[in-house]
Amino acid sequence: MKLKFLSIAIFSVSLFALTTSAQSRALLNRAQNVTGDTFSVSVNTPKGANVYAVSKPSAAMLKAIDKGLSDLFAVARKNNYRSRLNYSDYSIFIAKSDRTKDSQGNYSPDIAVGAAQYAGSVYDQGGFIYAAGMVIGYTPCGFVIAEHTKDLNRVSDVVRYEGEHLVLYHNDRQRYLDTADHSKGGGHPILQ
Repeated sequence: MKLKFLSIAIFSVSLFALTTSAQSRALLNRAQNVTGDTFSVSVNTPKGANVYAVSKPSAAMLKAIDKGLSDLFAVARKNNYRSRLNYSDYSIFIAKSDRTKDSQGNYSPDIAVGAAQYAGSVYDQGGFIYAAGMVIGYTPCGFVIAEHTKDLNRVSDVVRYEGEHLVLYHNDRQRYLDTADHSKGGGHPILQ
């Protein structure tokens, strides 16, 4: 069964490194500006991905992130992509969810972001949209997802799907450009 999630890839190419540099502060600032949250917790997943969160993520949440990245790396290798396939290449920001249920009442923790290119589309909620995740940086690979308290398979899916944009950016720029903007159609999974 194909699950489709709305994700957003930001088109400005940013060169960020999560160290104590100005670049890491810029990535953190970008995540905070997008979500309105303060990411005061910094941890690594068991496999080494960087996680920045508003509150301490559970061990199950961290494992779900690793599963999503593992699934991403497997499908990327299947497509002969080799760049950015290390857990430590990824920085995941876990934001407070702006909603926990979708319009059908299903559990769906998402973040609200400005509608931008989605203005006037079926996703437009009055100047904003709800997104499962959002790419915020390309080097290192950074994206924001919402906090989850259950249905951690959804976390794995969102991590994989946001990661698809980043893998494509670093391995197949044309395919990235063709699939990054979901307002023009298309969804996830991109990589089969």
